[in-house]
Amino acid sequence: MPLRTPLPLCFCLVLICVSACSAQPSVPSTTAKLWQDGIPGSDLVADGDVPELIIHQVTADEPTAGVVILPGGGYGHHAIDHEGYAFAEWFASMGISSAICTYRMRGKGNEGKGYGHPAPMMDAQRAIQTLRSRAEELNLDPNRIGVIGFSAGGHLASTVSTHFAEADSEASDLVARVSSRPDFCILCYPVIALGKPFTHRGSQINLVGKDADADLIESLSNETQVSEQTPPTFLFHTAADKAVPVQNSLAYYEACIEHGVDVEMHLFPEGRHGLGLAASTPGASQWPGLCRQWLTRQSMAVPKK
Repeated sequence: MPLRTPLPLCFCLVLICVSACSAQPSVPSTTAKLWQDGIPGSDLVADGDVPELIIHQVTADEPTAGVVILPGGGYGHHAIDHEGYAFAEWFASMGISSAICTYRMRGKGNEGKGYGHPAPMMDAQRAIQTLRSRAEELNLDPNRIGVIGFSAGGHLASTVSTHFAEADSEASDLVARVSSRPDFCILCYPVIALGKPFTHRGSQINLVGKDADADLIESLSNETQVSEQTPPTFLFHTAADKAVPVQNSLAYYEACIEHGVDVEMHLFPEGRHGLGLAASTPGASQWPGLCRQWLTRQSMAVPKK
């Protein structure tokens, strides 16, 4: 058996640091069940059946903005590290509290089991309502609650930006007494269109199945659902994205322009799908700074000193 050469101590320390730092952010977090009194459409309690909010609350003298983070994963898994925890850290650096939503989905290897529409939408709507209803407790401004989504999570973010659970002032459930409409939306290389030549088929099949009704597909092709009520939106995509073509963002941008929605879009020539913060990608690495400027102009982020 060949002898193994020990790794230098400094290299081992680097590996340990990278592993620890990439797992979860330094911002303290609490985890809460999304549905306290029963989950709509399910009475199961196994892993993947109980959606949660992983809340990262920043310390501030005044109420802050808050954002629900919807990681991507094709409605089959959650890319929770680089599209979840990394962004909780990023938002905290801007003085924004966040909550990663582990929404229900189809799941990998489930042979058609798991959760399709409307479960992911209901969970994401509930996540926004939860932050808004707990605004005083979490030191949040209830009028500055937004959403960010990546890839299929971007489809979900655009869904809750065009399909709202209205406030029910008479509801016994305090969470249902507030609206799910987000106050701002950030879409990163999002799946937008269903039933189109540039649709990400895997996301569509996981969400609505292979033989979905045409009306259902159209109702969830979110470029067709944009209205004057759609919140201010920031879009980021790359032309080189082969998994989710840039036409998705272009279609949503054009719909926002048509309906008078405040929208900003940044497209870059280089970069694969699923870039996250894109720190090492030429050109696309500019997007977090551009988004921070946009959030500042929207009065969501603390101005950079």
